[in-house]
Amino acid sequence: MDALDDLKAKDVKEIDVRGRASFADLLVIASGTSTRHVKSLADEVVKFVKKAGMMPLGVEGEREAEWVLVDLGDIVVHVMLPRIREFYGLERLWSVGGDNAEDLV
Repeated sequence: MDALDDLKAKDVKEIDVRGRASFADLLVIASGTSTRHVKSLADEVVKFVKKAGMMPLGVEGEREAEWVLVDLGDIVVHVMLPRIREFYGLERLWSVGGDNAEDLV
């Protein structure tokens, strides 16, 4: 979250998916203002994690940089352009069928 805040990510959301997904405990979704901003945000997350002594399991989408996914194991970070974020609606997807609306923080 600090890495995203440092580069002024837009509309950052955390979604707790424990008990609903086996691949992660937490999804972090953020928007960038351009493909360059999206890539910079994802790069900053990777740098921040490496400084903390961890290695990301994978990074996908850097080339197009409309949607970059950074897999940190228990946490998956999605950085997207606003139009891509709206189209795929991950917040809606993970809140549908959830126990309650408070899953969106």
